[in-house]
Amino acid sequence: MVEKLFAHRLPKADDVLLDPGCGPGAFISGVIRWAQRNGGVMPEIVGYESEPGRHADARQRFAHLPNVKIVCGDFLTTLATPFDYIIGNPPYVSITQLPTGEREELRRRFFSAEGRFDLYLLFFEKALRLLKPQGRLVFITPEKFLYVNTARSLRCILGNYCVREIEFISEETFGDLVTYPTVTTIDSSSDIEITTRIRTRNGSQRNVIFPRDGSSLQPLVNDYQDHGHTNETTLSDVCLRISCGIATGADAVFVHKTRNLQPDLVHYSYPTISGRDLSPSRPEMRSDHSMLIPYDPMGKLLPLDELGALSNYLSAPAIRRRLEARTCAERKPWYAFHDSVPLPQILRPKLICKDITAKPHFWIDHEGAIVPRHSAYYIVPLDASQITSLCDFLNGPTAANWLQAHCQGASQGFIRLQSSVLKRLPLPAAFVPTKANSPVEEARFAASAAAA
Repeated sequence: MVEKLFAHRLPKADDVLLDPGCGPGAFISGVIRWAQRNGGVMPEIVGYESEPGRHADARQRFAHLPNVKIVCGDFLTTLATPFDYIIGNPPYVSITQLPTGEREELRRRFFSAEGRFDLYLLFFEKALRLLKPQGRLVFITPEKFLYVNTARSLRCILGNYCVREIEFISEETFGDLVTYPTVTTIDSSSDIEITTRIRTRNGSQRNVIFPRDGSSLQPLVNDYQDHGHTNETTLSDVCLRISCGIATGADAVFVHKTRNLQPDLVHYSYPTISGRDLSPSRPEMRSDHSMLIPYDPMGKLLPLDELGALSNYLSAPAIRRRLEARTCAERKPWYAFHDSVPLPQILRPKLICKDITAKPHFWIDHEGAIVPRHSAYYIVPLDASQITSLCDFLNGPTAANWLQAHCQGASQGFIRLQSSVLKRLPLPAAFVPTKANSPVEEARFAASAAAA
């Protein structure tokens, strides 16, 4: 990364270099080694570290170097002067790990603090603000900023800079911490028409134009050639729902092998399936498990006194303690699921697929009886008569190529299907959007499905 930082632009003695989250000083040491090995001039170096213990360690480590300054402070909220070079490994901290007050303060400060943002997105934004004209930044971060919706605002910011290179590096870079890392090199240059070099994990390279509108780079990374879809219909246009399956927050409590289910609990059970139950080698779906669901056919949580044997089962001390320990129990009744349960939409003819797979494949639940779990996705067409033709298209090469190019990568060459991507899948002109049922029709459908 230091080699990338100084490639074709050697530092001068009056240049200033920043590591915005220096920790014990790995990157600072790298810069020092580079200068010693190359006989170059070492710039002035500033490192920020918010954790007092790590700050003290780093300060002691470089105490003998007068041109290295270690600042104890939060880089995101501390005023700083512009820098010629910026290098580092920003912290990967999800918004869910931050106190509410801190989240809202960051939302006020940063354009990229949208949705379920991560701190490394904000480090990108502030570091670019502090980059001098003709300056350079090199960061190692998770690759997700290239394609997730949450990072769209950051991609819009990056589109105004010269993104020189994006290198996808080994999944094992951080040991057991799976981040799918990338090293990104950015110049603060007005010449934003320069192409971005993409270096993939399989060793291939290509040059692309970094999009300025914040759109996903996943198709560019995967070298996807759009052959001109003239029809504007997408999968979301012809579907009632495209969603991840139900997350109970305690499958060990709610999911059981059907053959082992107690007879007095059968009334509250629905056949269920998970991603691991789905294999392209088995063309037919088969559910061997059942999910106990304490909700009525409209998806409303039932009172305990209406749950009979299920209430007795869930109220057993050990089971109740397990359910009360879930995070969702802090805001919901202790026996509720982690997710909502839209049974009127789930209990319909639908398509089901794995959430993580080597190659996308879709199965049909003709009867609409199966409740998918959180490791599967379900797709409910508005017109059930189209379900077979829709499945054939989704299992065909056109859809497979599009999904392979647009879906988030997972380990060992697998891809992660997500509803936000599935919804954008373009469809042939033969698929025409139809009108959704009214709420009354939905209620009748749910009641008849539950009775069946």
